[in-house]
Amino acid sequence: MPPDGETRRERLSRRLRTVPALLAGFILVNALLPLLLLAMVAYDGVRAMRGRGRFSAVRLLLFGWVYLWVEVIGLGAMLLFWLMSGFGRAQGLYSTLAYALQGWWACALFRSVRVLFRVGLEVEGDEAVAPGPIVLMMRHASLADTLLPTVLVLRRHKIRLRYVLKRELLWDPALDAAGNVLPNYFIDRRSTDAATEVEGVRSLGLGLGERDGVLIYPEGTRFSEEKRERIIEILRSRFPQLVERAEALRGVLAPRQAGVLALLEAGTDVVVCAHVGLDGLSHVKRVWRGGLVGVTIKAAFWRIPAVEIPTGDKARIDWLFAQWRRVDDWVCAHRTEPCSDDS
Repeated sequence: MPPDGETRRERLSRRLRTVPALLAGFILVNALLPLLLLAMVAYDGVRAMRGRGRFSAVRLLLFGWVYLWVEVIGLGAMLLFWLMSGFGRAQGLYSTLAYALQGWWACALFRSVRVLFRVGLEVEGDEAVAPGPIVLMMRHASLADTLLPTVLVLRRHKIRLRYVLKRELLWDPALDAAGNVLPNYFIDRRSTDAATEVEGVRSLGLGLGERDGVLIYPEGTRFSEEKRERIIEILRSRFPQLVERAEALRGVLAPRQAGVLALLEAGTDVVVCAHVGLDGLSHVKRVWRGGLVGVTIKAAFWRIPAVEIPTGDKARIDWLFAQWRRVDDWVCAHRTEPCSDDS
């Protein structure tokens, strides 16, 4: 059985649905692309006359077209890599090729976002990323958050990241094919066996070298005001001692502790990444309304040496909330929309 608890039968069953669906969508969209473009141009033209322009429908269609091409190329490359590595038996070669493909996949999609939606990029403090080993804690704000660390960490600094991701992302065929070759862990958020899920996350921190890191999104899900209130209510009933600190966070969600605490056992430095600008990609509806057009993505990194991280769960939870308050302060100072308690 694979390390994330998924059986080979479950994996095969999923791929027999996702891969044919992807190929069918690829063929259909390419065949109908001229008609779809005309329809979206007409639709955007009507919206522009009503003062709701920015041609976001055309941009979204073209991004979907690029996405399908990148996915199909990625799947073809993984099949080729599987053959080149002796049907996957040469694990070192297989994983090296998969990391290279992951970098290309993420950069291709991220570049298309920047070009199609006229998105800028500003990064500060990324010299803190290298060397490894590191645990990278990143804010979770959008559907594109899996692209940013690959672009800014793997491609810029050659740090190979092991991802902690939700299992639902395995319905992306290329991510499924490459992600299961690399040492990632896909969390089953519906599992009733929390101990097994935490142990899976902890295992990612084993055997890290100077070119390795583990990425975790402590919030566990994308930020919204509704989720913020819901999490505070959950804390009120289960961990009332954390409610005041959770309420003080205005632009991010209160961090979940179990996965972070498990990774801190690796004894490595921690790098924190705060970012804004991708909030317009939090939902397709926001992209459709033009929320991503013309924005600038801003990201900041800072590093905490392992010797400065306290020991003991209680002290580490306090430390985690202090780091996330720093993320919150940075996000609220740099986002275009005010945070919930800002005037």
